[in-house]
Amino acid sequence: MTADSSAFGVSYIQCQVCSLVMTISDQVRDSRLECSRCGAFVHRRKPNSLVRTWAFLLAAVIFYIPANLYPIMQVTTFGYRQSDTILSGVRYFILDGMWPLALIVFVASVVVPVVKIGLLSTLVVSVQRQSQWSPRDRVRLYRLVEVVGRWSLVDIYVVTILIALVHLGSLAMIEVEQGALFFGAVVVSTLLAAQSFDPRLIWDQIEDDHE
Repeated sequence: MTADSSAFGVSYIQCQVCSLVMTISDQVRDSRLECSRCGAFVHRRKPNSLVRTWAFLLAAVIFYIPANLYPIMQVTTFGYRQSDTILSGVRYFILDGMWPLALIVFVASVVVPVVKIGLLSTLVVSVQRQSQWSPRDRVRLYRLVEVVGRWSLVDIYVVTILIALVHLGSLAMIEVEQGALFFGAVVVSTLLAAQSFDPRLIWDQIEDDHE
């Protein structure tokens, strides 16, 4: 196998759990196999990768709308209650002069999910359209999605920490609202979408065209 060839056209397969690379024969190449080290089921490519990725991306888009429309938390101070969405929370931090915190929440809760959905959609479309766009650049984008995607959890962490710390009865209390549940669903959906997409599909079309 040359340095530029993939394992798809030869008798190699990698376990997605423990990363063990195994050799397989032509007779069992398309059957369901088990990893000889960890026992997990292995496939040459993730089954229904593009369909599953689109499904999770669609779910993320659907959840993203109520996640921004509904309040994410409710703050009670001396009997006065105020509910804040993600954007109104950012505005509150800005008015209080907490620009760094406002920037972190805005990037993690607004920019990152949109960018992640956009990049994953672009990668899926490029594979479906058999694009010749540089596969190395597309793989870098996929790695970027994996790295920045986890920062979407920052907003959930902030709300969770505030709920745990601020609990003074009628004087001060913070409660989670339904917007946080929808936003959590957005984060989970985008994480599952990234895991469902098989970046090896990017290289398959390129290698087929060079054969």
